[in-house]
Amino acid sequence: MELDPDFVKEFACLKISTRDISAEELAKFDANVPLKARAQVKHTSYKHVPQFFYVPPPPDDKLRHLLRREAQSLFLQQKSEELLNNEELQQLWRLLEQHVTETTAKQQLISYDDYCRLRSTLDKKCRKYLTTCLFAQLLSESPYLGSVEIASVFNYTMRKVWLTQCRIGLSFYDDVGQGYLREFDLENYIVDLIPTLGQICDCMDPAFEKFYVCTVVKRFYFFLDPLRTGRIRIREMLVSGLIHQLMELRDEPKPTESGPVHLNPFSMPAVLAVYGSFLNLDLDHNGLLSKQELSRYGSGTLTSVFMDRVFEECHTYDGEMDYKTYLGFVLALENRQVHPPRCTTYSVCWTCSTPAT
Repeated sequence: MELDPDFVKEFACLKISTRDISAEELAKFDANVPLKARAQVKHTSYKHVPQFFYVPPPPDDKLRHLLRREAQSLFLQQKSEELLNNEELQQLWRLLEQHVTETTAKQQLISYDDYCRLRSTLDKKCRKYLTTCLFAQLLSESPYLGSVEIASVFNYTMRKVWLTQCRIGLSFYDDVGQGYLREFDLENYIVDLIPTLGQICDCMDPAFEKFYVCTVVKRFYFFLDPLRTGRIRIREMLVSGLIHQLMELRDEPKPTESGPVHLNPFSMPAVLAVYGSFLNLDLDHNGLLSKQELSRYGSGTLTSVFMDRVFEECHTYDGEMDYKTYLGFVLALENRQVHPPRCTTYSVCWTCSTPAT
């Protein structure tokens, strides 16, 4: 195990006491006696209600900050080692097939008795996934009396491993250690993730990377941070489905059948479409959109009153809109019917958005 060099350096320069220690005090010091906890004034309510929140160390307390980060890193590494790898998942599937109770025309079923026998053959690492509660939950949704599909058990295990793996990966970028990511934390995560996205890294122009990252981060914050707190909880990122859409870009695109094609919003064609529309509106090529330029958006039917209200509500630079603000504008227009609470910034403008005649 290798510690963070910054932490080691900071610890080496640590000053234990602000005063000189006398020889008598050093002689009385016993290294075997546990150190006393630092005296802290506790709130009177702690006698009845336990403390749920611990204030993170301030930015100027570098040693505590590095110590917390090092402890978090070791904890996440330990959790990562508890995950099932591909070989263990394949072994689980083979054991499930060996304990099948009944085989129908379409599915392989397992009863609770065989499920318990299966659990007895598993090691501790794998057994924690196949719990009694899992069987009861799957049984309540199963159309088969007293049995569940082994595919459902296996899919649940794979899904849980994948979600835990994603949560660990996101938590490595949680610099504060409070279970959420700030905007630049998420940007760092996306930048490091791009080389693993086969559909993105192969066609990514280095000059376009910052615009791709900006587009991805803005979509996350639009849907998961409607109150503009500047941070997103990692748990909400996992349950939202956005991470799943992003991870789909790791695999090669599947051949489309004759039917409606659903474009991944994080794919390169989708991001280029939004960025291309911004460039087409930017007539003077200064990287910003004026009211006149933005009024050409879509079919050009946005009224001047609507545009005035938009520029009053949005953050602008000398009365012009940058690409990041433009992304919020586009997402709000595209999702005003589906996700109206997330379009609160533009809600005051909807009554003015009648087509120009």
